[in-house]
Amino acid sequence: MAKTRVEVAAQRIKGRGLKLVLPEGREPRIAQAAVILREKHLAGPVLYEGDPPPPTKAQIAAVIARRPKLTIGMAERLLSKPLYRAGAAVASGEAAAMLAGAENPTARVIEAALMTIGLGQGVETPSSFFLMQWPDRALIFADCAVNVQPDAGELASIAISAAASAQAVLGGTPRIAMLSFSTKGSGDHPDADKVIAAVKIARERAPGLLIDGELQGDAALSPSVAARKMKEPGEVAGQANVLVFPDLDAGNIAYKLTQFLSGAQAIGPILQGFAQPVSDLSRGATVDDIVDTACLLLSMA
Repeated sequence: MAKTRVEVAAQRIKGRGLKLVLPEGREPRIAQAAVILREKHLAGPVLYEGDPPPPTKAQIAAVIARRPKLTIGMAERLLSKPLYRAGAAVASGEAAAMLAGAENPTARVIEAALMTIGLGQGVETPSSFFLMQWPDRALIFADCAVNVQPDAGELASIAISAAASAQAVLGGTPRIAMLSFSTKGSGDHPDADKVIAAVKIARERAPGLLIDGELQGDAALSPSVAARKMKEPGEVAGQANVLVFPDLDAGNIAYKLTQFLSGAQAIGPILQGFAQPVSDLSRGATVDDIVDTACLLLSMA
């Protein structure tokens, strides 16, 4: 049987000693996951189990570089907060990645990451993805955790970030389907128009990206359906490995239904669009979920 993407990621990072900052070290699941990661030689976990240690000069410099109006004293006070201290450890190069969210809501994790790590070059919108994994298949679902009602430009940014995530996690060529209730004009509505506009923007921002839409889910995944619904399916329809949902309602509902009805393993949400690896966790994450997410995140470092 072929290895899952998590197994591939674990093999890639094993023995490298990559530092993973876990700012919620007092949370029992985080503590257990850290033990597993260390014992299996998958990471060098750095846990904050209370107030974090004093920031290093490099961490202070990294924060001030992003926020020049901060004084050293202001930066030190900001970095007394575990989430910000963890982000600064990544921004300064002292750690490879940051993983949080078992106790803190997504908005707080993103806020800390924006103030310390920042977005990648050309990225306008932070977002997230899930790795949906079956024994013989894996897909990227985006955005299922962050942006509630993205406009066309934000949706294009999500798609471009998801392509980079897919390249890192899945390997091979990302084929991005921009999903809708409509396939190539079968439905007439502003929601479908938004997806069409997002495809155009994404192509302008990232020429050469294999992206198409608007596509219904079956047209995105089934070659036979794509052939029936489209005159020229192209290189994405029926072959998509990245599914970009038009809003958070669709994305969140889809990944949970897929997880519970098909038995898929849902790993994430993993944040995307940041300059360095940082991720959120579902507050219902199990210890195994945390270990798997850590493996994927570090493999992207």
